[in-house]
Parts: sequence; structure tokens; C-alpha cells
Amino acid sequence: MKIIDWYILKRYLATFVALLLMFIPIGIIVNLSEKIDEITENQVPLEEVLVFYGNFTIYFANLLFPIFLFLSIIWFTSKLANNTEIIAILSSGISFWRFLRPYIVGATLVCGVALTFTMYLVPNASKGFNEFKYQYFKKGKQSQETQNVYRQVNDEEYIFATNFQPSTRTARNFTLEHFENNEMKFKISASRLKFNPEDSTYTLSNYEKRTVKDREDVIYRKSSIDTVLPFEFDELTPVEYIAETLDYGELKEFIATEKRRGSANISSYQIVAYKRWSVPVSAFILTIIAVSVSAMKRRGGMGANLAIGIVIAFGYIFLDKVFGTIAEKSTFSPLLAVWFSNILFGILAIYLLIKSKR
Repeated sequence: MKIIDWYILKRYLATFVALLLMFIPIGIIVNLSEKIDEITENQVPLEEVLVFYGNFTIYFANLLFPIFLFLSIIWFTSKLANNTEIIAILSSGISFWRFLRPYIVGATLVCGVALTFTMYLVPNASKGFNEFKYQYFKKGKQSQETQNVYRQVNDEEYIFATNFQPSTRTARNFTLEHFENNEMKFKISASRLKFNPEDSTYTLSNYEKRTVKDREDVIYRKSSIDTVLPFEFDELTPVEYIAETLDYGELKEFIATEKRRGSANISSYQIVAYKRWSVPVSAFILTIIAVSVSAMKRRGGMGANLAIGIVIAFGYIFLDKVFGTIAEKSTFSPLLAVWFSNILFGILAIYLLIKSKR
């Protein structure tokens, strides 16, 4: 790479990192000022608070990194334009496409780091962040589905319970239905189910098993029975943020399992999985838009470029949130919902790039 490439690349990365280091402490201070009363009221140990804000830093940086990247590129590219450095570079015979190369290299590096974070580091941080939030900030609010839970636990068996209590590992009005070739073979019912972690068995109170026969059903009743059932209690009602806490391999397996169980939250889980790829890829799209917007010297200088950049950034966030919510609440494709912003702004990036080149 030539000197000019290293110059632009270092400015690209340094400005992005500087913006992160500047805004992350602000985010921590704002969050701490909102939560300090709850932290002191619950007498949260200092070690737990420090761990929480360590996780918050990773969670917050991953959430807003595309916007930080976009604004940082507009910032330093506008300075290059205002100092007529871009005019000098292009006047020396370097094409606009060649001028763009260090930006693409920078976007590739950022995308690689972002992929590593979203696939492996962010899930662990998200788990600690959400567990702390529900333990101290959302006390009394359920993080799991507990009412009228219906699940397909494998290819042949379905369960239902009117009420699950994850804290005590119990369930009320429990039933298990076993099918073979779409015909019910037996049904187990119990007024109460309790999981015994010491030996992984279940205690069923007011137990009844109805076996379906050709002529007459066979019914067996018992006041209480200990038995093994074909499911793990904790897997029946996963916490609502479970998808955020799994690395990509675990998330794919989890989605496949939940599909077999007939989970109603598949769209939400798929949105999380697709965003593991779409958010890092957005680094390329936003980089091209930012360069195209700020490479020209405008009346109003850097302020005008930043104003345009902020409008575009909020438009990107708005569309991403709107289509994500639509996909969660309807039958709209989660894949299209997640990638819609990138597709739309990718078209905008191509248009602005061609216009800037001219």
C-alpha cells in the first residue's frame, strides 16, 4: 500500500476507535445515573456492578457500532475535503475508485472484528447483561413463557401445561401425548409435575395414563409416581433473550430444536441469527455512503455533512427496527426484514458512489 493508503486507513480506524472510546463512557454514565437508585436499593456487590458494565460495554458497542463507524468516516473524510486533500489526491491522477480502496480495506477489518464479536463474544456479554437486568432491574417480571405452554418435545410426543414455575421447576395441569403414525397411543396427565434435579426424574401427582386400544382404552391411575420423561425441564420455557446468549453454532441448533417443538418465537430467534451477519456487512455499505456524502466540499462544511449523515443513520436504524418488529409480530420473512435496510441502503450507496465519481 502507498503512503496515502496508510494515511487514510489509519485515520479510518483511529477515528472509529476514538468515537467508540468517547461515547461508551457516556453510555455507561447515562445508564448508571438511571439505575443507581436500584443498584443501591438492592445492595448489589461492587464486583457484580463492574462485571455488568463490562458486559454493557460490549453489548452497547455492538449495538451501535455501525452508526459510530458511519459518523466517524463522515467526520474525518469531511476534514480531508475541507482541507482540499481529496482534491489534491484526485488531481494527482488517482481515480475515485482507487481513492476508495483504503476505505474498503478498513471496512473489511472492521467487518472481520465485528463478526468475531457477534458470533462469539457478544453472546456471552449479552447473557451477563440480561441476567443482571432481570435480577436487579426487572424484579418480578417474567423472563420466560409460563402460561399455557405447549411444546413438541420430539417427533412423537407433545406436552402441555397451564402454568410453569421455572424457579421451583414445577408445572400445573400437565399432559403428555404420544403419537405413532399420526395416531395417539397413550396420554399421561397429572395435576402437578415437579422436576428432581438430583436424579433427573419427575414426580407426577394425581397421575393418570390412558393407553388407547382398538376396543377399549386402558386407564392406570396413581396418587404419585416418579418417572423419566423425554425432555429437559429448563429447555421447555427458554428465557426470552436466549437467542442473544448463544454463539452462532449453538443458535442454529437451538432454532432447529425450537422449530420441531412448534415454538411461537421462531421469527425472533431467526432475526437474531440473521443479524449476526447483516450488522457486520453493513460496515461496507455505510462506509461507501459516508465517503460518497462527505468526499465533496460543501457549503456549510463538516456540519452539513454530519447533518446529512445523522439523517441517513437514523433512517437506517428506523427501518431496521420497524421491519424487525413486523417480522416478529407477523408472517413477514425474518430474512427479508433483517436484510431490507442493507438492500435499500446498498442501492443508495451505489447511486451516491456513481454520483460522487462523476
